[in-house]
Amino acid sequence: MTSTGYPAFRQVVLDTENARELAEFYHHLLGLAYEAGDEPPVDGSPDTDGQDWLVLLGPDGKRLLAFQQVASLAPATWPEGPRPQQLHLDFSVPDLDELTRHRDRALELGATILREELDDPDEPISILADPSGHPFCIFVIAQSG
Repeated sequence: MTSTGYPAFRQVVLDTENARELAEFYHHLLGLAYEAGDEPPVDGSPDTDGQDWLVLLGPDGKRLLAFQQVASLAPATWPEGPRPQQLHLDFSVPDLDELTRHRDRALELGATILREELDDPDEPISILADPSGHPFCIFVIAQSG
């Protein structure tokens, strides 16, 4: 690996009271793969990895999201309140049909709607919270970037 003089981006880490549940949410919502060894057990054995730290990889095999188990986590009170968001994730789709399809999938996976502006002519958006309360947005842009 050649040094560029800058640190390399590794991943976004989300704290959660249930690492497996949150990893499964994003695994299914985004179609990401688990890092080798982080997959849920299929044989009914105890999920020891799911109680600490899990990593999801992008299509290129690079780390994108990690989930760190914590004893207690108060969800963000977005957009205002005593616990404002300190981080959120943005996901884009090409059109409103895709936005509503993925919003509905997110809801089926355990997300909740925080706010929607589906009729915004410039940027239709659905703002949701994942099962641990982290805000994330799905919005329409003509070309993902």
